[in-house]
Order: sequence, then structure tokens, then C-alpha cells
Amino acid sequence: MAAELPIPIFTSLDKAFPDIETAAAQGVRYDSVVKEYEKRFGHKPTFIARAPGRVNLIGEHIDYVLFGCFPAAIERDILIACGPSQPGSEATAQGGATRGGVKAENLNPKYQPQSFVPMLKTAETPSAAQEADAASTVHAEASWHLDIDKRELRWESYVKAGYYGVLNHFFASTAEHPVPVDMLVTGSVPSGSGLSSSAAMVVSSTLAFLAVNNKLDGITKGQLVEMAMENEKRVGVNSGGLDQAASVICTPHSAIFVDFFPRLSAEPIPLPTPRTIPRAVFVCANSLVVSDKLVSAKIHYNLRVVETLVGARVLALRLGQQLGPSDRPRLREVFSRWLGSPELESSPEKVKAELLRFLPEIEKLRPSPEGRKEGELGVTMKEMVEWSRLSEGQFHQVYLSWVDVEAEYFQLYKRARHVITEAIRVLEFREVCLRAQAAEGDLPEDTLRELGALMDASHESCSKLCESSCPEVDQLAELARASGAYGCRITGAGWGGCTVSLVAENQVESFIAKVKAGYAPYRDLEGEKLHEVIFATKPSSGAFVLKLDA
Repeated sequence: MAAELPIPIFTSLDKAFPDIETAAAQGVRYDSVVKEYEKRFGHKPTFIARAPGRVNLIGEHIDYVLFGCFPAAIERDILIACGPSQPGSEATAQGGATRGGVKAENLNPKYQPQSFVPMLKTAETPSAAQEADAASTVHAEASWHLDIDKRELRWESYVKAGYYGVLNHFFASTAEHPVPVDMLVTGSVPSGSGLSSSAAMVVSSTLAFLAVNNKLDGITKGQLVEMAMENEKRVGVNSGGLDQAASVICTPHSAIFVDFFPRLSAEPIPLPTPRTIPRAVFVCANSLVVSDKLVSAKIHYNLRVVETLVGARVLALRLGQQLGPSDRPRLREVFSRWLGSPELESSPEKVKAELLRFLPEIEKLRPSPEGRKEGELGVTMKEMVEWSRLSEGQFHQVYLSWVDVEAEYFQLYKRARHVITEAIRVLEFREVCLRAQAAEGDLPEDTLRELGALMDASHESCSKLCESSCPEVDQLAELARASGAYGCRITGAGWGGCTVSLVAENQVESFIAKVKAGYAPYRDLEGEKLHEVIFATKPSSGAFVLKLDA
């Protein structure tokens, strides 16, 4: 299994990037990072941790309810050069030498240098204010405290989030302390674009701290994914694991079918695009609408998490399943219980057939039209509590005590219908890819049309049922189809960010020109600035560590 493989550690870039042209181009970039690190810190780094962004080809807002998704790593990534701090440096001052002090700098000049020292909560002098802050920002049982203010996320918050997992997995006792670290961060994944820059930051940070503390031995890709998932929760995002799995597990020329039930699994699936006539690539287009997770989570991402969780409970009850007052099943678990047989033994093909049979049951969540304005399919907070068969106190404890959400109407029916239909589309996308893999020779253009139709249907569901799109992204999707894409959909958490389009490789330039002409925010962009917001990409390798000569 791909998730059980060790984290790749390379000693040269030609092993990390087998393609000679790519290795040469990356060599220039990596050398530049090493020279800048030495200039800033006065010594050479010992490692460079690399984690790519990802594009989710299909399967949006279903990972956190444990249904499978189909992401691919992209060529754009985050790099962190790191090494033990030298005596007398800022990271070793004020106790940092014995408690793993960090001096972090970013090549992007808009991000200011930062220094911080983790604090053992059992240590002697945390103030009352620090203790209160620790209780609100990290799990109370954690041995270490780093100040992460979820109300005002900064670039170094993601570095600290990665550090947390290493501290509390490997330095929970006072017998051993982490080493002080100097690190230099750079990246090519645009933030807030839906290409998972935050997950790439947390994965690369986690890797960097593991490497510099000599803790990589025995760590599998699956364990790194789980650690990075937990770490990203430190910055207030309830991630389902899709982004981290793609950044860590993907391989070149393939996507991965990531499943989360009953445990994390990842199946590399070769994409047919290099063998179709015409050949095809994926084009990412940034809407330039930035989704601010800090500001909007309570009305967007975290709200979707709560709506799907409550919908799952209500559906389970209406299907006759027994639930206790503290039970909080997810839709995948409700579906598995409905099957009445171990889903683990079922092939994805059988799961798809059962999902099609299960889909009509979602109608049990559709509210009565009586007393509602025309077309309203949501329910009020009062109705939602009643449907859950919990008291207000119980409901708050199970569904609201750990997250902030805000809505007038909660869309249990629409969210559940999106989840089940999207899960079916993911399995159909996988089937198209596997049929193509089994075929010999060149593949017909109909293969691209099949994949494109599934992408289009996914976008329609994201826009109308999940309501995770926005007018600008919808406009980009329409422009992409009018400009010759086989299919186009929103990718990432949504409410801005990127679209991903399936485009014939020999038509990429004309496709980009047409989209530029039709999308107002692109019209004045040229050259590298245009390439920053709309670009073709092929599936990339996942995270790795480059070990440098001492």
C-alpha cells in the first residue's frame, strides 16, 4: 500500500526528479535557496523538505465524511531549508538551545522573520494568560505550547503547526529536547487559491522538524499524513485529510484514489491523459478571489462540516439506526451500517452500486414545504435540534462546542445529496481511468469527454448543492468550457480559489488566451504574472526530504 511506504530521502535531485530537464531546472532553484540560507544564517542547511500543492480532480467536500477523493500533486510546491542553529544564534538564545528554539525566515519579503521557543507546559513559569491561551489554541493534554492565535493567522502559524506534531509525538517527556533550528521557507503555491498551500506548508514544516531532529526513521507516508492532518487543526481548520494525502503520497503521472474508511488508504491510479489522442493536461486558473479561512470558516467550510454531521445523525435515525446521545456518525458510517455487511470487503465497484441504491434514502432529509418560502430546503437551528432528538444542551455539546458556525438555514438535505452523488462520481472517474489503463495503445478522445463530463457534473453539484463556489469561479468554469475544455470544476475548499480544466495539450496556449480575454481580472496580465494565475500542470511526485552534504 502506498500509505505504508517510507518517506523518500534523497541525496541528489536527479533521484528526486528522474526527468533530466526538470532536475536541471529545479537544481538552479534549490542551489539558490541553499546560497540564500547560508547568507542569512552563516552556515549551510542540512536538509530541504519539499511538499507539493495539490489539485483535486474530483471529490470535493466529501473527505471529512470519509468518502474517497481523487487528487493529484502538482509541480508547484513549498520548500523549507533547515539545519541546527549555531551556538550564539537567535534560536539558541534565551533557553532556545535547550528547548528547540526556531528562527524562521521567508524568501517572500512581505513575510517578516520570526523567532519562537516552544514551552513545556510542565515547565516552571507559564503565566496565567499563557496557560489560558494554550487551552484555547491547542489540546489541553499537550506537553508543549506554541503560541498560535487562530483569530489572526500568520505565515509562521503553519510552521508552528508542523512543529507541534513533532514535539508531542517525539518529545513528550523531559528526557530529550528538540534541537534549535534555523529555517528558510519559499514556495510557488499561491495562497488562498484552492491548491492547498496551507497543507503543503504544514507537511513541509512537519518534515523539516522531523529531519533536523533525526526522527524520520520508520515514519511512513500514512503516518506523516495523519500527523499533518492533526497539525493543521492547530490553525483552526477541520481538514479531512485529502490535501495532506495528496501532498505526501502522490507519484508522477498518476492521481491517487484516497479513501478514509475504515482507515486511510491510497491507491495510485495512472491518468489516461498521456495516451489519449489528443494528449491532455490539466490547467489551473486562479479566480483571484481569496478565501480567508480565518474570517469565513464559520459560514463556509466549518459550517459544511457541521451540516453534514447533523445530516448524518438525522438520516441514521430516520433509517432506524440506534444512536446514543453522544454519537456523532459521519455519512460514510451511516451508509456502511445501512449496507448491513462489512463494507471493507466490498470492491469500489460494489460500493458504487450500493451508493446508487442508497441515494433515494437522502430524500428522508428533504423538509416539508409547508410553512417555508418557495424553494427553501434548509431548516432552522430549532428544527435541526428537534430532528437530532437531542436536548439543546446535548446538541450544543456534540455539534457546536468545538467549532463556530453561523447560518439562518442549515442545508442538511442539499449537503447530503452532494456528498453521495459526488462520491459516486469519484468512483466513476476511477473506473474510466482503470479501463484506460487496461486498454492497449492510444486512447480515443471519448476518454477525455467522459472525464470532462464528470468534472462538469461535479462543479454543478459544488455550485448548487454544496454551495462552495462563487460567481467568479462559476464564470471561469463557463469560460473554460467555451474555450475548449473537455470539463472544468472548482477545486479546493471553495468560495474562491481555482478551477481545474481538462484541456488538449496542443491547445493550451489558445485556451489560456481565450480565458484571459474573457475574464476581466486577467486582461492586463502578461508573461510571468499571467503564468502565476493560469498554468498547465502534470501530476507530480509527493513530499520528500533532500539530505545535503555536511
